[in-house]
Amino acid sequence: MGSLEVERKTTGWAAKDPSGILSPYTYTLRSTGPEDVFVKVTCCGICHTDIHQIKNDLGMSNYPMVPGHEVVGEVVEVGSGVTKFTAGDVVGVGCIVGCCGNCRPCKSDIEQYCNKKIWSYNDVYTDGKPTQGGFAGAMVVNQKFVVKIPDGMAAEQAAPLLCAGVTVYSPLNHFGLKTSGLRGGILGLGGVGHMGVKIAKAMGHHVTVFHPLVPYLSLLKVDGKLILMGVINTPLEFITPVVMLGRKSITGSFVGSIKETEEMLQFCKEKDLTSTIEVVKMDYINTAFERLEKNDVRYRFVVDVAGSELDH
Repeated sequence: MGSLEVERKTTGWAAKDPSGILSPYTYTLRSTGPEDVFVKVTCCGICHTDIHQIKNDLGMSNYPMVPGHEVVGEVVEVGSGVTKFTAGDVVGVGCIVGCCGNCRPCKSDIEQYCNKKIWSYNDVYTDGKPTQGGFAGAMVVNQKFVVKIPDGMAAEQAAPLLCAGVTVYSPLNHFGLKTSGLRGGILGLGGVGHMGVKIAKAMGHHVTVFHPLVPYLSLLKVDGKLILMGVINTPLEFITPVVMLGRKSITGSFVGSIKETEEMLQFCKEKDLTSTIEVVKMDYINTAFERLEKNDVRYRFVVDVAGSELDH
């Protein structure tokens, strides 16, 4: 156990403007306290949302911004009130690093729907300082938003599970779709889609991948569900009888809770599920973003942060 109530510096790769170009950026980590863990980052997956954020596609980006929300690292020190982790643990951090703790979603362990949730990056923490993500040498995170990576699971394989993996596991879990023998379709075969195929198949489902969506919407059976999990930049258009004739439903799901993330990691460990990845160093990240925009990756980039020696 260490004394964490100090500020420390780390180096990450940050976007400085909407050009989307990342470059080295040294900054002070937020003040840390008794409930926090100090994590030395090992690796971090690249999500397409990172591109939307660094290029201000959503109109709410703040710079400089260190992206990255599929973070795996090693606990270096823990605060005096930390009970979940000890130094040396291999842990993960996903999309969210804070919530109010008092609203209905928070009390129901679905904190990803808290209106006051705090994003891993491009947000402001409770101390007023900006949050920065996992393309950096270190992070300080409240223990509630840190998960243990199962023993024997490679760090680079675990990283994409912290967003892509739980994004597909959560709706399968919530909507009662874990019973084997179901038939489902997945729109697109990218970072999220390929994990959807693997997880659904491991649950015993028959899975088909297709694109685009609209021509296939009519194939939903009676009481079938269309579950939206990704950002679609164009309107989704359909005629109402397509949904009415069959009592079909259109719903959504957003990443997953900490509880679901822990369950998903254990499920993947038991089923020996891994991500299909391409590992790159930090100085390749701008090229990786360019390739991702062209769908030129099978199926997830993971940055070897530790091997890039950002904080040496």
